[in-house]
Amino acid sequence: MNGAGGTPGGIGQFFIGLMCAVAGGWLLTNQVHVSSGGGWYLWGMNGFGLSLIPFILGVGMIFFNGKSIAGWLLLAAGLVIVFVGILSNLQIYFRSTSLFNTLMMFGLLAAGLGLMAASLKSKPATADSKSGDR
Repeated sequence: MNGAGGTPGGIGQFFIGLMCAVAGGWLLTNQVHVSSGGGWYLWGMNGFGLSLIPFILGVGMIFFNGKSIAGWLLLAAGLVIVFVGILSNLQIYFRSTSLFNTLMMFGLLAAGLGLMAASLKSKPATADSKSGDR
């Protein structure tokens, strides 16, 4: 029977690692505070509306002709501009926490990722599995 990554064995180790990584990742992201910045300004005015122009033009061109390469490019460019604009205005802070909690968060995350990676390596076949493969 194949395990994690198509290699023999390691399926239990993979899921234990996944649980540890998820727990550590959840604890870590629970300590992060995210807020939006002051705004998106262009020449002293709110520039978010201008960033929607390529998106709107792209959507219009796609509805007119679904095979329009220019429409798809404008749509993609508009989405990238909006996504980058939102990310560039985020302020991300790590909340105060104890050293123990920090070590638990990063320790669980690292241990889980390590267990998952180790489970993907091929395990040596045991005598029982060799005799059962005949």
